[in-house]
Amino acid sequence: MSAVEQYARAHIVTDADIPDEPDTVPVVLRYDPEADPRSVRIGLPGPPGPHEWTFDRTLLEQGLREPAGSGEVKIWPCGRVQAVVEFHSAQGVSVVQFDAKTLMRFLRRTYLAGEPIAG
Repeated sequence: MSAVEQYARAHIVTDADIPDEPDTVPVVLRYDPEADPRSVRIGLPGPPGPHEWTFDRTLLEQGLREPAGSGEVKIWPCGRVQAVVEFHSAQGVSVVQFDAKTLMRFLRRTYLAGEPIAG
């Protein structure tokens, strides 16, 4: 079993008018079946600094089909090709929009990584 790390681009959804805000931001999707086979992690850039969220892999899978989650992480499909992930913390709320294909590809890789190697 091996860890999965996938880099992606995502849109930060905001109603603030920030002139130098990039159109997309880099994120990293991680899965380590040896450390925690039930969880995935999504790393976001700051401010005030980078933050990594850990949540149940089944939440990500469910959220690609229908609104899912409660508490710190909520996920829902947005149209036919997008998915939204909402992160809540003491510093506020981050709403991030992904291409659903990116998250589906990542999920597929996590299931392949978690399968024992035949031998």
